[in-house]
Amino acid sequence: MTQPTPFRHQGDGFTLIEVVVALAILGLALALITGFKPPWSTGLGLKGAAAELVSQLRLARSEAIVRNRPVMFDLDIASHRYKVGAGIVHNLPTNLAVELTTIAGESRGSTIGDIRFNPDGSSTGGRISLADGQRRIAVGVDWLTGRVSVADAH
Repeated sequence: MTQPTPFRHQGDGFTLIEVVVALAILGLALALITGFKPPWSTGLGLKGAAAELVSQLRLARSEAIVRNRPVMFDLDIASHRYKVGAGIVHNLPTNLAVELTTIAGESRGSTIGDIRFNPDGSSTGGRISLADGQRRIAVGVDWLTGRVSVADAH
């Protein structure tokens, strides 16, 4: 008659040490994954901010035509904020450099300016430049037609 050895493998399973090691590895992986936020793409952020400006400028033009009265697009460069008429204030990403070129009558100081859209679709015109350090995008407003366009100025 043979006696079983004390360290004989009795069945299929995991030892306590194997389970603890596996949980430690999973915990470390989870800590690494949740500890890092996804990188913010500067190129996409710049294009997204420009697209948002374009849509709000076009909204201002449409409102001026529909309401048959002038509508202002106000831009505050210092605080990276803008709004259409009496609408809500929108924020631009603070990591972008913003420049506004408009006629002298629409500037209020060195950091605040307007682009006014008239009921006939025309505007005072202007250009808003956004830059992230590597790339530059210019959003232009034609004074005669009020047409809003985007140019990648590199």
